[in-house]
Amino acid sequence: MNRHHALGPKRVAGHTDPAFEEVKAVFEAGLANGDDLGGAVAVFVDGRAVVDLWGGIADRRTGRPWRRDTACPTFSCTKGVTATAALMVSQQYGRGTDEPVSAWWPEFAQHNKHETTLSDLMAHRAGLPVLERPVSVAQAADPAAMADLLAHQYPLWPPGAEHGYHALTFGWLVGEFVRRHTGMTVGEFTCRHLGDRLRIGASGAAVREAARISSPPPEQRVWSAENAPPIPDDTVTEMLAAFADPESLFIRASSNPVASYNDPEVLSAGWPAAGLVTTARDLATFYGDLIGGTLVAPGLLREAITERVRGRDRVLCLESAFGLGYMLPSQNFLVPEPAQRTAFGHPGAGGAVGLADVEHKVAFAFVPNLRRDWLAGDRRAYRLIAAVYDAL
Repeated sequence: MNRHHALGPKRVAGHTDPAFEEVKAVFEAGLANGDDLGGAVAVFVDGRAVVDLWGGIADRRTGRPWRRDTACPTFSCTKGVTATAALMVSQQYGRGTDEPVSAWWPEFAQHNKHETTLSDLMAHRAGLPVLERPVSVAQAADPAAMADLLAHQYPLWPPGAEHGYHALTFGWLVGEFVRRHTGMTVGEFTCRHLGDRLRIGASGAAVREAARISSPPPEQRVWSAENAPPIPDDTVTEMLAAFADPESLFIRASSNPVASYNDPEVLSAGWPAAGLVTTARDLATFYGDLIGGTLVAPGLLREAITERVRGRDRVLCLESAFGLGYMLPSQNFLVPEPAQRTAFGHPGAGGAVGLADVEHKVAFAFVPNLRRDWLAGDRRAYRLIAAVYDAL
């Protein structure tokens, strides 16, 4: 292994297998040119750590450096962990994912939701992507209350008929399956069965020592067709309109409750769709364990990463694709060609990505704290993943 140590805010620390030097070069370039403020990238291949790098600034206000064990909010990367918790519970209790939700959550059956299945919840087909009334950060910390609120809502489309990204409600819907069977929140279940370094509900020192999320200057946050990824112009136009409309499903699904991911109250709440605070190393280790067969049976994982939906997303407006909770390569999850057929995982708002590939035996995670958007030209994770596959 090639080892080196941080000598300044732009330098990188950690280790890299010589065959994966290009991954290090891409990561170093991101810090040097300002694409990144601080962050970490980790890669396992066939269970072996080939990249474990970190660098930059963890907190722009103080200049605190990013250290080996600096954790960071990862936004929707959380969904891959929550999906795995649900699969583990399904496996333990012999619950099929195509059973009606009402079999274990009777209250959910009201308002024409009686045929909704767990797979509908996990594949974003439930028709419940928004909370129909304003919810505070304090209220969102009560998973039972959030589940009850969703049980009383009417679906926006017949469950199973279409799909649309359940940006926040995914966690309380799928999390209720975990809670009803185990008596534990997703955060508690994760801590007990997946490790206490995957924090869905961080508090105390874990929050104080976490990286602080920053945003780039306004001119670097402009969404435009010029900077957009390779998707049709009319789709980009529709998306931009949705992002600008406070009544669009996209805004309603992603901004209730209104919250800052630097707020200790938010990070301690343990939102099971967006609350994961962890390191790149621990997120990549999780995906390595997942494809290694130590968390769920290989047959169940194959079922979970089999495509359940693909096409225009009612919330995101562009193409998305899902298995059982895991996102699959699509317009909303761009990966290089070698990864397109067999990779799965989940990106998070602002650039974080957790990814695995059973065929290539790859587990990957990138965790930054400078919140960029891929429609504004963010290719940080894509370039790192491409360098990984080039090295295989």
